[in-house]
Amino acid sequence: MLEILRSLLLGIVEGITEWLPISSTGHMILVNEFIGNEGFTSSDLYLYVIQLGAILAVVTLYFKKLNPFSPSKTPEEKRDTWQMWFKVVAACIPAAVIGLLLDDFMEEIENWFVVSLTLLVYGIAFIIVENRKKTPNLTSMSAMTYKTALVIGAFQVLSIIPGTSRSGATILGAILIGASRELAAEFSFFLAVPVMFGVSFLKITKTLLDGDIPSSFELVVLLVGMAVAYVVSLLSMKFLVGYVKKHDFKPFGVYRIVLAVIVFAFFTVKTLICA
Repeated sequence: MLEILRSLLLGIVEGITEWLPISSTGHMILVNEFIGNEGFTSSDLYLYVIQLGAILAVVTLYFKKLNPFSPSKTPEEKRDTWQMWFKVVAACIPAAVIGLLLDDFMEEIENWFVVSLTLLVYGIAFIIVENRKKTPNLTSMSAMTYKTALVIGAFQVLSIIPGTSRSGATILGAILIGASRELAAEFSFFLAVPVMFGVSFLKITKTLLDGDIPSSFELVVLLVGMAVAYVVSLLSMKFLVGYVKKHDFKPFGVYRIVLAVIVFAFFTVKTLICA
């Protein structure tokens, strides 16, 4: 029962933080630290598999927009959809290459100090970028070039550092090169589909090859986390799309800075006490 409750909590955290630019990995690490979680729900297998629920939420919410075979689309709309997917794939190339090379190294630096540092750095970055008075010159997916998609993909590479936030890195990068907040958020959602699916597949394969086969109960725990992440993700994405139409990302920057200070102070005191 305790693992089920933990799965419910972590599913909520995943669903909220995966899409907001505040770092899902960072929050999952921190929540597990705060609740002293050392069970199955703290394993890499669990943390990456419940992301599949979040991915399914993107597909559900944007099914028509993502579907190039939709019978209700005109030939031109179908062509635009295919081109959008090609741009998404192009944007995923940098992260796929560098992420594979640095995967083991990044696992080794997943700790509270790195998380607090990246929360702080990108929190400040959001405030600086949003303080610029600049009108976006890129407001639609069809106007985005492959070069622009690759540049945004290069920013996504930064998200392999724990605490950075995949959505935060891509949104920040897109805004910096002139994209509107709404387009930046939406493109970040679409990028998540191949990226998160690929990462989840690699983690699952790696775990199974190591002989760590989940039990029947652990599978139930996984399904609970995925289901909760799915529902909460739908709500989070709808919130963010509505939010960016009228507001900027500075509040998220402030949140990251405040959280970074809290995390650093908490774990510094904890380390001193334990020493």
